[in-house]
Amino acid sequence: MGLIESIKEKAKLQLRTIVLPESEDERVLKAAQQVLDEKTANVVLIGNEETIKADAAACGAFIDGATIIDPKKFDKIDTYIDELVELRKKKGLSREEATEIMTTEPRFFGCMMVRLGDADGLVAGSNSPTADVLKAAIHVIKTAPGINTVSSAFIMETADGKFGDNGLILFADCAVIPEPNAEQLADIACATAATASSVVGLDPRVAMLSFSTKGSAKHPLVDKVQFAVDLLEERNVDFSFDGEMQADAAIVEAIGAKKAPGSEVAGKANVLVFPDLQSGNIGYKLVQRFAGAQAHGPVVQGLAKPVNDLSRGCSVEDIANLVAITATQIK
Repeated sequence: MGLIESIKEKAKLQLRTIVLPESEDERVLKAAQQVLDEKTANVVLIGNEETIKADAAACGAFIDGATIIDPKKFDKIDTYIDELVELRKKKGLSREEATEIMTTEPRFFGCMMVRLGDADGLVAGSNSPTADVLKAAIHVIKTAPGINTVSSAFIMETADGKFGDNGLILFADCAVIPEPNAEQLADIACATAATASSVVGLDPRVAMLSFSTKGSAKHPLVDKVQFAVDLLEERNVDFSFDGEMQADAAIVEAIGAKKAPGSEVAGKANVLVFPDLQSGNIGYKLVQRFAGAQAHGPVVQGLAKPVNDLSRGCSVEDIANLVAITATQIK
């Protein structure tokens, strides 16, 4: 069984409620049908009920099992508006402005559903930029306790099973933070370890990557990674980690034993935390192309409750898969 199939099986057992706010996109409507058919989640669509049903019929999507909510007719809309005013009061948001946002911005409305427990997670981005999705999530849902950084991870599934755990290895951050500082790197490590555990079912072994292994080079960029490792030690985290180390020392057992003898992680890492976005993004794309690996994600992490962002070029299958991943992020 492949990774996505195993994630879907796990999602079926939990059957969470996931919001799809971009109901104007026919790919979303078709994905809603797929999710309902596969029974990987309950689905909430946001918008005018008559319009959504007409659009679904026009594109051949059978969505009778979905819940459709029109914010303008929602019986709890005042509660949602009040909550947004409270959340943004330091920014001077008026109730009139909050009302406009809650009744016209489906991503904000959907995130408020998640915040207040009326849904478990949200998937959006097929019809909007990443910045819009993350803005709604950060403003409404906020970050997880003890984490101040929203980041992302790709779950890499390699064909030969040689590295990580039977070919499964997580790369972070590859999509969100261009130049993370040491505190942010520590946050990324914690969040990616949580993703590895909750979504993939791995026992995380986190390598903090650099061009140096255990002091083999001296440079401020190395110092940053070393400081991130120190912060993880201070936090007394509940997963294995080590660094700084080069990529080969992290994933090749013989090299790890030579460059970092005695390390619990060297040569056996299944989570790679890259020192910056350039290296992470380049790294995952090279592995994807050179090794023919499947890159699942990016999975957004660090939020108090799960919200995930789609590429605007996504397929129906991509949306359905990300719904299942989102459902398994929930503890």
